[in-house]
Amino acid sequence: MTIHDDHPRRDSLLSRQKIVDAQKKGLLADSALIAHGRGEAFDYLLGECTTPLARRAEEESVNRLAAARRPVISLNGNSTVLAGRDAVKLAALVGCKIEINIFYRTDSRVNLLSQTLNLIKNEVASENPSDEITSEIWSQMVANVEILGTTPDAHIPGLEGPRAKCCSQGIHAADTVLVPLEDGDRCEALIQMGKQVLVVDLNPLSRTARTATVTIVDNVSRAFSEMVKIALEKPAPPDITWDNRTALVDAIDTMGKAAVRSFDQDD
Repeated sequence: MTIHDDHPRRDSLLSRQKIVDAQKKGLLADSALIAHGRGEAFDYLLGECTTPLARRAEEESVNRLAAARRPVISLNGNSTVLAGRDAVKLAALVGCKIEINIFYRTDSRVNLLSQTLNLIKNEVASENPSDEITSEIWSQMVANVEILGTTPDAHIPGLEGPRAKCCSQGIHAADTVLVPLEDGDRCEALIQMGKQVLVVDLNPLSRTARTATVTIVDNVSRAFSEMVKIALEKPAPPDITWDNRTALVDAIDTMGKAAVRSFDQDD
């Protein structure tokens, strides 16, 4: 698929094509395309950009991952395809594990996603993101990122079905989990386990967004790219006064104003 560099929505179209191609390869369930399209609709209302408060939520999420004792990044198919490279970089920078957890779980799909992430690790190991880190140290940091999820041996209390499966040394033991996907039941269950749950969700009205400790209302690709940049700086202590409701109200307000501006432009 050829998309001209000057197309106003080039990034969105490229992301859409990545999802289509990955689904054809068997990495994603058919419903992945629907989920991506739903997110695109909210992103369009956001102006397809990272708002100031979304970036603040990204900073807070990085700070909490860096301060956590047992942080884990939970990836599903869409987030692996769209942000897998930056997820591995972020995991290397903050020193955390990555665990694959998908709603429509099959062994084949989990294995394909695991293989994809391990291939990404090999590529990212040679892509040193900072002059302050030697190539040897960066390569070791990336090598230390564990990819979990193919052999779950624990269960998230309060959930049923395949998505309840998790790893005892991953999500189950984590004190802080970054979850870049919408799954309200799982978010609630992780909160009930006493974990901090940091989510990337373009829908500020979803149960996931409203339940999470910190919600990043942003496109998953932009969010992870921005968090890598933030992690390369010195993380600050977490903000114990963080008000997640404010972040959600701001996102809703931004979407509403964007809609009004659209009508004004038509006039």
